[in-house]
Amino acid sequence: MSDFLSRVASAPISWGICEVPGWGAMLPTPRVLGEMAGLGFTATELGAPGFLPTSPEGVKDELAGFGMTLLGGFTPVVLHDKAQRDETIASAKTTAKLFQDAGATKFISSVVQDMDWSNPRALSSDEQAHMAEMFGIIDDICAEHGLEQVLHPHVQTLVETKDDISRVLDSCDVHFCLDTGHMAFGGQDPVQFAKDAMDRVGHVHLKDIRLDMVEPVLRREVSLMAATQAGIFTPLGQGDVDIMGVVQTLERAGYDGWYVIEQDTAITDGLPGEGEGPLHEVTTSLQYLVEKVAPTLDSPS
Repeated sequence: MSDFLSRVASAPISWGICEVPGWGAMLPTPRVLGEMAGLGFTATELGAPGFLPTSPEGVKDELAGFGMTLLGGFTPVVLHDKAQRDETIASAKTTAKLFQDAGATKFISSVVQDMDWSNPRALSSDEQAHMAEMFGIIDDICAEHGLEQVLHPHVQTLVETKDDISRVLDSCDVHFCLDTGHMAFGGQDPVQFAKDAMDRVGHVHLKDIRLDMVEPVLRREVSLMAATQAGIFTPLGQGDVDIMGVVQTLERAGYDGWYVIEQDTAITDGLPGEGEGPLHEVTTSLQYLVEKVAPTLDSPS
């Protein structure tokens, strides 16, 4: 019997918890954690600043009250700019220490142009080389704190497209957060990535998207926030990503890590009533994994 479902976790962004100004309303922390726990989740990621306490003890206590633990957190980093090298290293050490003390195991890095998330530009060969070197430095920092760095390809970052991902695979040893939605967004087939780079997969975000809405975002004509509010991210099994194929490929290759349901959501029409809103969407995604995906994992391939 596969233990897949016991390794499915949650993320605050599925409840609209996001640090981007104007993203939407933030539901109260106790409600979000209560709804997560009510669905049977035992672990979550950190979420936006202000969602959980700032001290590691506070994080552990808050989550423990709902029978949950911390997996890690999404961490934007500037790695191509030599002028920011020392600042980036110092910040990574601080974040790694917090994650370690809070009981987490994953440092989920995302490589931004700058901390304002400016649109990414093409990097010079020197900048590419510095970024590759910095991945190794953060890997070492994470190892010192009992963590694994997993690079999160993401729209509007320096690792956005299939070519960007291939360049990183070839230039350094960093492990990846296989985010099914963002990889598909940038033209990387997530099933193919799971087949070709299984040894580099350290964490998984399960996200489904509508590919017909991708191009205007990649052309910077529509913001990711606007696309999210317009419904580009769907419950699992309702978009264009082969979620089942990704899970089957990983499980049959021996992946034994976490799968985080991470359905980017924005609450823009006022706070939903109890039992409505994001809870319904995440319940739909979880039902897809329980009813459609999990049964296939115990059958012969």
